[in-house]
Amino acid sequence: MTASAPRPRIDTSQAHPARVYDWLLGGKDNYPVDEAVGAQLPPEARDGARQNRAFMQRATRWLAGQGVDQFLDIGTGIPTAPNLHQIVQGVLPSARVVYTDNDPIVLRHAEALLVSTPEGTTDYIQADVREPGTIIDHARTVLDFDRPLALSLIALMHFLPDEQKPYEIVAELVSALPSGSHLVLSHASSDIFPELSDQVTAEYAKGGIKLGFRSRAEVARFFDGLDLVEPGLVTATEWYREEPAPEQEPSGIYGGVARVR
Repeated sequence: MTASAPRPRIDTSQAHPARVYDWLLGGKDNYPVDEAVGAQLPPEARDGARQNRAFMQRATRWLAGQGVDQFLDIGTGIPTAPNLHQIVQGVLPSARVVYTDNDPIVLRHAEALLVSTPEGTTDYIQADVREPGTIIDHARTVLDFDRPLALSLIALMHFLPDEQKPYEIVAELVSALPSGSHLVLSHASSDIFPELSDQVTAEYAKGGIKLGFRSRAEVARFFDGLDLVEPGLVTATEWYREEPAPEQEPSGIYGGVARVR
């Protein structure tokens, strides 16, 4: 991250997904416009945010345990401990992590994301997932793309409706990864609780945020050409690789981890 770069203005007149998510998690880095969206969502939305974060932690910890020491996390969101780098570097102190988000408020809090272990590295770029080339170009200055790395897209792609070409974006990002890398992706479902999905979509739309919730089959398309790790594409509370198993509870979030051939 370039310290001398001008800090962009935070638009507090319109809700932003990262700040609504922060509100759902009980955070304080949001504005009334974000709370206005979050407060109208059903209680299951808060459950989903919590379950999604727990999925990220389990998947990240497992990958680090497998020796994956490079992570590209797009759609980072507002820092909430433990952050991804804290999990990874707790297992592999020399790990390198690049964070990316398009919300200026995340940039304001980037210092919390850049507190690395002495042996490791963390970096941050403000960029939009719809500009995958820009993200990859920057990530190459920190990560070694000749070795396996993990691409983390946590609760991000459902903010890209089909007209924004989400499948093509993920395919372009994955195409830059070397063999042995992994894609970690979670995504809100449209088919587990369809009535809640419609309600959430409508409330976000009132805040100016378009959603593209998807069915299991539609989420599975993001993993085309990759080898899903057991237990495959399941709900966020069903995905785990090590004991103890997470508490099994209803979840409207799909999650999966897949290996690049």
